[in-house]
Order: sequence, then structure tokens, then C-alpha cells
Amino acid sequence: MRVAIIYNKDFSNVINVFGMQNKEVYNPLVVKRVADALEKGGHNVEIIDGDMNVIDNIKEFFPKTQDGEKFGIVFNMAYGIQGESRYTHIPAMLEMLGIPYVGSSPAGHAIALDKIITKIILQKNSIPTPDFWVFSSSDEDMTDVDFPVIVKPKMESVSFGLKVVYNIDELKEAVDFIVGEFKQQALVEKFIRGREFAVGLIGNSPVEVLPVLEIDLEGDPDAIQTVDDKKFKPKAKICPAPIDEELAKRMQDLSIKVFKTLGLRDFSRVDIRLDENNNIYILEVNSMASLGAAGSYVTAAKAAGFDFDALVNKMLDVASFRYFAKENIGLNLKSNSKKVPLPTRVRSFLRSRMDQTEKLLEEVIDINTYYKNIEGVNRLGSTIKKRFSSMGFSYESFPQSEVGNVLFFSNSDDGEYDYLLVGNLDNNVKLKNQKYFQRSEHKIYGTGVWEHKGGIVMMLQSLQALRYLRVLKKLKIGVLLTTDDTLQGSFSKNIIKEKSRRAKYVFGLHGGFPDGGMVTSRSGAAVYSCHMNLRENKNSEDVSKAVSVFSKLVADWSNLSNEKEGIIISPRELKLCSNITEPFAHGDLELSVRFNDDELFKKYDKKIRSMIPASKYKKTIDFHLEGGLKRPALTATEKSDEIMRIIKGIADNFDIRVNSEHRWSSADISNVDREKYVVDGFGPAGKKEHGGNEYILKHNLLEKSLLLSTLLIELSEI
Repeated sequence: MRVAIIYNKDFSNVINVFGMQNKEVYNPLVVKRVADALEKGGHNVEIIDGDMNVIDNIKEFFPKTQDGEKFGIVFNMAYGIQGESRYTHIPAMLEMLGIPYVGSSPAGHAIALDKIITKIILQKNSIPTPDFWVFSSSDEDMTDVDFPVIVKPKMESVSFGLKVVYNIDELKEAVDFIVGEFKQQALVEKFIRGREFAVGLIGNSPVEVLPVLEIDLEGDPDAIQTVDDKKFKPKAKICPAPIDEELAKRMQDLSIKVFKTLGLRDFSRVDIRLDENNNIYILEVNSMASLGAAGSYVTAAKAAGFDFDALVNKMLDVASFRYFAKENIGLNLKSNSKKVPLPTRVRSFLRSRMDQTEKLLEEVIDINTYYKNIEGVNRLGSTIKKRFSSMGFSYESFPQSEVGNVLFFSNSDDGEYDYLLVGNLDNNVKLKNQKYFQRSEHKIYGTGVWEHKGGIVMMLQSLQALRYLRVLKKLKIGVLLTTDDTLQGSFSKNIIKEKSRRAKYVFGLHGGFPDGGMVTSRSGAAVYSCHMNLRENKNSEDVSKAVSVFSKLVADWSNLSNEKEGIIISPRELKLCSNITEPFAHGDLELSVRFNDDELFKKYDKKIRSMIPASKYKKTIDFHLEGGLKRPALTATEKSDEIMRIIKGIADNFDIRVNSEHRWSSADISNVDREKYVVDGFGPAGKKEHGGNEYILKHNLLEKSLLLSTLLIELSEI
């Protein structure tokens, strides 16, 4: 299942800084630990910042579901950035977007976060809670306050602003501090001398209650736990609490009643004070109990038999069941399980290297690799070569005079390969049109990032992951990077044929599409050049006739296109020059042909050549046609379908969107040996936008790396 973890990282990324500012944050290491736990549960995880771009980022990771696809779900860890009822902000947006999420509804969070409303509801339902007063200013009448009292902000958690006071002067000072610092009312609550406890809850129907936990106040009935205690010197926690079963049961039953009365969901923590006569008082409820390792909730869960990974996946399960009536969406984790599945370790490694991956992408994108810029193409090749050398791959270069050097890397000693990975180093973008590296929250932009460079970087990261897991040496891999893809493989086609004969599987590194499209068939390519010239420059009428004949020829060729039959014929470049007063006419045409069947092309090649009107106009007009087949079509076969079924099975396990598609574009992979298992499109999903700029989706960079790594491992075991 796709799981997006949302938490707050950039508190400045808002339209305006306005209203009450959040003081509660999650440590990024805890967020990463949650992500790791969910990945161990078999889920496809993305971490998203809950700022002003959150909807765009969610939309990229959770595209609209297609028939038969799973829904995604958000694991909400966002406390909010600013304003009132900040716990509600992300859940409210998710409700609007129609996206399931872990945790309470906006209404549940709003009630639980507002301590005053919570206490009113508790009182109305005969649930014991300390007496309280509410003040908006220290100027208000405080004569009926029964000291000692504890003063706290109306709508904060984690013990922010907490203080015990014993007289009017201290109370006025504390109220002024709360109102000034937190911009909200002060809740003044009768202080209960005694012991402090917490009860964790998880689930909905039924609600599972965790063992009662005691905060160790070291025998001091006047002690409390402040925010500084929680941050810098957490008090010891005792779980199960050293109390009799009857008292523990009363605390647990009351906590369940509180949970249901406030309309909470999935998980929460109830804080309790026990006076010296064993009277129970509900202090407050945290509808987003912290998942910090030293926190009460995680500690109590551990006492109940849930290690951290099992707890996190249990939280996801109870929310998934609430939405989909289906439990154990991921892997069945046991709290005593120590063996982490290999794909999970791959994903963890890839996630840990995302910063390095983006740095390498920036480096390669900013190198101009226009096919005539031989220095630039070879510089990119040298950059890639360093990465392969560090992994122990041998290196072979095929020098070319008109383009950069074709490169081949391998970790095989005998010249045979289980896998051949095919990519290219060149493109058709001149330096003046180069788009340099840019990134947004969810996309990476730049020339070549989708067409070829993203796939190369993704492939390098996949191989690094396999090396880290010590399985790379068990796989015989060849990697061929051509430098004439723009020229239809004019120089490298024989190299591709020869190298592919030695491999069992051939995978292409071109980018996939956002809808998951991977390539099982490609059109072949043919290019013709036609030149027309007026023989005699005497008669103005002949100029008109030459132009008319040439234009009709172009139109007739174009009209041969038949997409249903599988052939497209279109002018790529057309130049026509003529003059009536000084009679001359000249035309140049580059005709591009895409076809899906080689035998079909042979028939159309004859048609194209036969349509030159040479005999009728040979005395007045010269025609010259050259060119023809550049690359054959890559047709889908039973073998490509078989591999796609395996790929689809892996992708389904990771909730990665994948499907087969045909592309009308031609590529070097069309030149591989036809008897091989062939699939293209292993590069990250993205596309080329109008104007030539390209982008890839950041989250899919990791997904495709994981997909390729896992596929190589799985195929080696067949």
C-alpha cells in the first residue's frame, strides 16, 4: 500500500505568518524510523512536508486510483504550523481530497486539543476530572480559585507552559505568561497531589488498551512532568504500573470511555492523576500520542508486546480496517522478528542515499550532452565511469569520431551476462537551449533527466544497493551506454546486437510515464531525405509547377499514414525556396517514418520510393531520394509479456503503478537480439513538457530503483 507520512518540517513555507505558532515538532529521526517500520511492513512510503505545497505533493504520490488499484493512506504526524486547532489542519484537507488517513477526525482532534471543551464534555458524562477555572487576563476575578492549582495553555500539549502555583500573585503571573506567550486562554486546574499515569489506546472496534504506565515522580506527590523534563531529562517510566489489577482496570475502562466519548479514532493517550486516596482524575487526552522512543505511548506498547515496527504497522492496520474493512495490509510483522526482508533493506538503503542521488542528478543534468558536443558527452561518460569503477566493474570503450565514445561496463569475467542494461549519453539539445537542474517539492527538472539521465542515475543507485547488500557479485551484469541515440543508433547498432546476444534479459533505462507506463514495444524508425531542383531556369510557369509537384508529393507521403495499421509518415524538416522573376525552385525534405511491424515497413518503403514523379517531369524537375531504415521495430513477444507479469507482481507488492505500453518513438533497445526478454522504461516516471523541459517525479526515482533491484534479485532465483 502507498503510505504518505506527513509531518511538519518547514514552518516558514506558508503564505503569511499569522496566528498562534506551533511549538510542537517531531524529530526527523522519529519520522524516518516510522518510514522504515512501514517499509518493513511491505508498504511504499513517501515522506511529505505538511506545508503550503502539501496538496500538490499528495497528488503526485496519490494519483487518482484506476480500476482495480489500491487506495493509498496517509500516516499523519503533522502537528500543524500555526493557527487554532492545528491538529485538524491536515486531516481536514485529507477529508476534502478524499484520502484515508491514520488518526482522529478533525472534530476529534479539535475537541481533544481544546482542554476546556474536553473537561466540559468529561464532566457532562460523569467522568472524573479536576475542577477548573478559565482566565483570559490576570485582571479577572480569581478569588474563588482553590489553591494549589496548575496553570496551562488552553490548546497546547507536551506540557508547554505548565506551572503549579500556590497563591494569587503567582497565578496572575502565570496567566499573563500563558496569554502573552501562547496567545490563548489559561486553563487553571485544581492540582491533584499524588501519582501520574498514562494509558495508551489503539484500535476502534474494539479499542485495545495498553498496560497502564506510571511516570516515576520519585515518591514526590507534588511533582509534575514539565516540557523541559520531556525534552532534556525524561522521567523514568514504569510499565506495567505497580498498582493492583482492580485499580489498573478502572483506569483502563475510564480511558476507553474517554476515547469513545470524545469521538477519537485509531490511537491516543489518556493522562491520569491519582490522588492519595486512590481517586482517579482524567487530566487530558492526546489525540496524537507521540511516537518518540522514550515516550509513554511507545513504552506502553512495548510492554504489551509490540516492538516499534509492529506498533507502527498496527496503527496503520486499524486505520486501514476502519476504511477498507481489511487488516494486515502489509506484511505480518511479529514483535520478535529480527530478520528484515531483502527488499526492505534495499529501500532503506536507497532512502538513506536520496541526497547523494539528487547531487549526482544535478551533476549529470548540468553537463550538456548534445550529440555533436563530443567533449560534453565524454565528460558525462567519465562521471559515470567513476561510479562503476568504485563497484568493481570492468570498462570497455568504443571510440567514435563523429560522436562520443560508446561505453560498456561489466562485472562478468566470462563475457556472458544475466542482464544487459541499455541507456544513452547523448541528446539533441544544443547548449543554448540547455535546461539546468532545478527541483521542486516533488519534481526534478532539467535537460535529459527523463529521457536518459534519470534512468542512468537510478540504475547506479540500484547497483549500489545490491552491492551494499552483498548480492551484486552474484549477478552477472552488463551496462551499455550509447552516444548516438539521437542519430538512430547509426554507429552503435552492431555493438548493441553483439552485446545483447550474450545476455538473457535486456532492460532499457528510458523514463517511464506518470501513469506507470513501461515499454514492451517500440516503433521502428526510417528517415528519408528528398531533394527537388528545377532543371531549367527559363519559364516562370515551371517554378509554380515544381513547387506544386513537390508540395503534392509531401502531402501524398503524409497521407500514407495509418495509425490503426501501425505506420506514421510525417515531414520533419521542409524547406522550399523559389523565385518567379528570376526563375528557380529548390526543395529539401526530411521525412520521418515510424512503424510497428518490419514487414509492414518493407511494403511502405516501396510505396514511398514509387511515388517520386521522376518519369513525367524528368525534363524539367530533378528528384533525389536517399535514406531508409534506421532502426527496426521492437515488437511485444511472449517473453516480454512474461517479464512484465513478474515486474507487475513486484510492483503490486510495493504499490508501484506499472503497466505495459507501446511507444511510437524509436530507441537503441530496438536493435537488441529478438530472442531476448526485453522491457524498456525503467527510468523514473515523468515526461517532456512543451518547450522541451523535462521532469521526473522524485518519489518514483526511489520506486524505480527499488523495482529494478528487486527484479534483478528475483530473476536470479528463477
